[in-house]
Amino acid sequence: MTRITVALAEDQPLLRATLLTVLRLDPSLDVVGEAGDGEEATRLCESRSPDVILMDIQMPVLDGISATARISRVAPSTKVIILTMYDLDEYVYRALKAGASGFLLKDTSPPGIIDAIKAVHSGQALLAPTALRRLVDRHSPRRVLAEDPHLTSRQNEILRLVGLGLSNDEIERALVISRSTLKSHLSALLQRLGARDRAQLVIEAYERGLVGHP
Repeated sequence: MTRITVALAEDQPLLRATLLTVLRLDPSLDVVGEAGDGEEATRLCESRSPDVILMDIQMPVLDGISATARISRVAPSTKVIILTMYDLDEYVYRALKAGASGFLLKDTSPPGIIDAIKAVHSGQALLAPTALRRLVDRHSPRRVLAEDPHLTSRQNEILRLVGLGLSNDEIERALVISRSTLKSHLSALLQRLGARDRAQLVIEAYERGLVGHP
C-alpha cells in the first residue's frame, strides 16, 4: 500500500484534534506533523515535505494564503488543500492563485476529507470544473493581458479549453491530438506560466481574457 504523508495547519485546538483523529484512522495516511499558524506550517513543509497539507485560511502569525504561497516555493512537491467555512469566496480564489490545489469546507464528512487527500495526491482535480469556473469568474480581475509570445497558438487554444473546464479527453477530441501531445503542451504551459496545476491554468485563462470575460 502506498502511504500518503499528510500534515495539518489549523489554529483551533479542538478542530485540529478532531481532524488529526480522522486522518489517523485511515491506514494509507501517515500524519507527519501539525501546525497552529502559517509560519509553523511553512517550516513544517520545508523540513518534512509532506505529500499533502490541509491548510486553514484564517490563522495567526501568517495566514493560510501567505503560507500557501511560501510553501509553493520552499516545498513545491507539497500539495495544499485549503480548509474554509465558505464556498467559492474570494479567499479561496486567492489561495488557488497562490498555489493551492483545491479546497474543502470544514464541515466535509470524514470520508470526504480522506477522498479529497487521495484525489489531490493522485493528480486529480479536487474542484469540479463548473465550481472552479464560477469561482474564478466571480473573483478574477477583469483584464486582458498582452499575447504571450512564448506560447504557441496551439498552447493558447489548449489554455482556453482548460479554462472552459474541458477534460483531457474532450480537449483531445476537439483538437484531434494524442494524449502524449496534449501532455507535452500542458507541461509546457505549466512551466511557462509558473502554474502548479490545472486550477491555476484556469485562473490564468480567465485573467488573460481567453474565457469568461467580455
